[in-house]
Amino acid sequence: MEQINSCPVCGTTKFSIYLECTDYTVSQKTFKIDQCDACDFLFTNPRPNKNEIGPYYQSSAYISHTNAKKGLFNKAYQIIRNYAIGQKIKLITGLLKRKSDIKLLDIGCGTGEFLAGCIKKGWNGVGVEPSESARVQGIENYNLSVFDENFLKTTKDRFDVITLWHVLEHVHDLNERLDQIKALLSSEGIVIIAVPNNDSADCNEYGGSWAAWDVPRHLYHFTPKTIKELMVKHGLRHAYSAPMVFDSYYVSLLSTHYKYGKKNYLKAIKSGMLSNQSTKGNPEKYSSVIYCFKHE
Repeated sequence: MEQINSCPVCGTTKFSIYLECTDYTVSQKTFKIDQCDACDFLFTNPRPNKNEIGPYYQSSAYISHTNAKKGLFNKAYQIIRNYAIGQKIKLITGLLKRKSDIKLLDIGCGTGEFLAGCIKKGWNGVGVEPSESARVQGIENYNLSVFDENFLKTTKDRFDVITLWHVLEHVHDLNERLDQIKALLSSEGIVIIAVPNNDSADCNEYGGSWAAWDVPRHLYHFTPKTIKELMVKHGLRHAYSAPMVFDSYYVSLLSTHYKYGKKNYLKAIKSGMLSNQSTKGNPEKYSSVIYCFKHE
């Protein structure tokens, strides 16, 4: 285990315990989330180091690495994901100044479905994925160019779009990764980052049982305020936010299971719907938020 001694956002060394919650997916262990006394940023502390974190991803429930299709839940996930991919591509297209010859880098591409969808649209895309098994699936299933994380240090390419779909919260070397991203971004390029939002109604409803805490795999826990402050630190300005509408239902289903010991589809649908309705159309109040950043 490794201890964080200074806030990754502001550098302050004074923290308070914000929450203790359980790893419901793999280990059933309890982990502590600290809050920075200065900027309110939340982070899992202590946490498994890079050499220790691997086993915490070894679960058939971790669908982004397994691409499981059996069972009602996984089938529903696949259908919604395929629809969401089209919506993501539509969103990005609307944010780009240039509509052709797009160079895309998808960091944390998992088994490659989003990247494959972008290439099908005619973009030039490559992926980065630390999980070897997920990497192999992306290469074998879709003939993708997918590399390990060393690619970020060695490539000389510059990209018009860099995406991290529910990835930034998993990255140990947070500030180093954001420096890499800024260096790889073309002058008019955009960075798209989607992360859970603990300033959401479903987080308030489920508390420590909120599935998107996902300790210890989620090393950081973002609100709109803290992610914007972090990106300013790296010379990237906020340009746009959009909601991930379906995430509240997915998170509510898992959270209901964690809190009450069983899956309750009707309650999850109701909780997800109420969470989305409580936002009153504000994209930064949803369970998960998509942020677009550009060079300062």
